[in-house]
Amino acid sequence: MSAATFAAEVLIAEARAAAKLEDFGGDDFLPGLRALCATYESPAWSEKGRTRNRRRLVNLLATRLKVEAALAQHPEILARPVKQPVVLTGLPRSGTSALFSLLGADPAARPLRLWETQCPDPLALPPGTPDPRRAAIDAYYAQGREKRPEFTKIHFTSADTPEECVLLHAYAMHGVQMGVEIFVEPYASWFQAEAADLRGLYAYQKRLMQLLDWQRPGERWLLKAPAHLWGLDALAATFPDVAIVWNHRDPVACIASACSMTEALMATLDFPRDQLGPAVMEFYARSLDRGLAVREKLDPARVFDVPYADFTRDPLACAERIYAHFALPLPRAASEALRAFAAENPEGKHGKHEYQLAQYGLDEARVRARFAGYTARFGGLHE
Repeated sequence: MSAATFAAEVLIAEARAAAKLEDFGGDDFLPGLRALCATYESPAWSEKGRTRNRRRLVNLLATRLKVEAALAQHPEILARPVKQPVVLTGLPRSGTSALFSLLGADPAARPLRLWETQCPDPLALPPGTPDPRRAAIDAYYAQGREKRPEFTKIHFTSADTPEECVLLHAYAMHGVQMGVEIFVEPYASWFQAEAADLRGLYAYQKRLMQLLDWQRPGERWLLKAPAHLWGLDALAATFPDVAIVWNHRDPVACIASACSMTEALMATLDFPRDQLGPAVMEFYARSLDRGLAVREKLDPARVFDVPYADFTRDPLACAERIYAHFALPLPRAASEALRAFAAENPEGKHGKHEYQLAQYGLDEARVRARFAGYTARFGGLHE
């Protein structure tokens, strides 16, 4: 059998053998797994990509087994409260990552770290012993920055970088995965159909958050992902006191940058540039349409809007307004930590990200027409 041959039952058997465990905590992940397997079978992927994707699926399944074993052994984990998580969202490339990192400098914040998304399962270690998986992941991303310095300008990553919580969704075989599967069939259609009700997915995310908090406790979760626009209703149902911070930026700039980032992620996938732009635009436009529709049903006090221009002009003032809106404590030590982080991490610290809409089969008029309702509602977004 080829190492890149996909069959859900075979991958499940390999994961069970690797983890030496049997219980996945239910079979709700199977439809997504089968959709991913069919997607990775596409000839659009290089053989290297197919091999990498197959290995990733087995690792995800094996980790899920370890997660369920930990939860079964320590049922008290699922009683841990998740109080007033702060969740950032908005169109991709709208400043969410920069704001996420800034707010994460508050000692009271508990952001999800990149290495935790790769290793949510606990490892039995003597007290005070550093997790060796974190060091291995840090070395891996350091090597990646050397090999692909251009991607660092788009999205800087290290083991401890605050990262998107939707990476946890991958253990449910759901969500945006690595950011490219959502543009490839049949997973693309499967995901958007499933997005009508994401309560099960967010319930699973909460379990992982409780497990991570049990390992490394924090005061207040800080999360972020543009993909939350697909599931604001499920997010609010799962976390009734959630504080939603919504970034807004000119969609022309957002879509152009998102196209460039998505292309960079497609290193092992053959996807024509002139098709990429329209696909990216429509995916994020639909997510925005869904998010705005759900927002109409939410308590307005649960959402705070951050215009990109306001954030880039004075990030600290934006942070202070967020804290005030949600009545979050901002003691002197936290304020000084935010100020120090802002001074040490100016905009463009890792280089300028260059991109053009025309490279991806789009033009400004087409993007503005698709997002006309959004820009009419949140005026002053043009850059």
